[in-house]
Amino acid sequence: MSRATHLDLKAVVEARFRQSTTVPEIFFNAQATNIAEACWAMARRFHQGGRLIAFGNGAWATDAHHVAVEFVHPVIVGKRALPALALTNDSATLSGLMAGGRADMPYIRQLHALARAQDIALGYTLDGRDENVQAALTFARKLELLTIGLAGRDGGTLPQSGLDFCFVVPTQDPLVIQETHETLYHVLWELVHIFFEHEGLLT
Repeated sequence: MSRATHLDLKAVVEARFRQSTTVPEIFFNAQATNIAEACWAMARRFHQGGRLIAFGNGAWATDAHHVAVEFVHPVIVGKRALPALALTNDSATLSGLMAGGRADMPYIRQLHALARAQDIALGYTLDGRDENVQAALTFARKLELLTIGLAGRDGGTLPQSGLDFCFVVPTQDPLVIQETHETLYHVLWELVHIFFEHEGLLT
C-alpha cells in the first residue's frame, strides 16, 4: 500500500469517527431534557399496563425489532421485563395486510387491531418522509397512545405532526442517524428502568 493510499484511508476513518462522535454529542446535549421527559412518560404508560409498539421501514424495521427485544428481554440482570412488540416481526401478517388492503398502510391496520390507549407508539424513519410511519403515528395519537417519532436529516414533516415527542438527528448520513437512534433507545430503556426504581414518580 502506498503512503498516499494509506493517508487517504486514514482520512476516511478519521472523518467517519468525527461524524459518529460529534453528531450524537450535539444531539444528546440538545435533547437531554426532552429525552428525560419522554422516559418519564413511557414509564408511566408501562406502569399503567401499557405496551411499547414499534415500527419502521427497511433498516429501521430492525431497530423496531431491537427495541422490542430490549424491553421484553433485558440484558441487565435484575431489570424487569416490560411488554413490547414490533409490528414488523410477523412477515405473514404484514404481507397479508399489504396484499389485502392499502399496501402502503399496514401499520395503521395493525394498530387498529392491537393498540390500547395506554400503549406507546414508537416510529422510526430515516428522514420523516415515510408516509406509512407518519400516518401510523398520527393514527396512534388519535387513539391516545403516547407517540414518539425518531427521524434524521431535517425530520421532514414529523416535527410538525403533533407527536408527544419527536427526536430528529440533524445529519444527512444514514449510518450516523441509525447509530444515534440506537443509542437513544438504549437510553430510553435505561431511564425507564430508573423511573421504575422510584415508582412514586409514576402516579
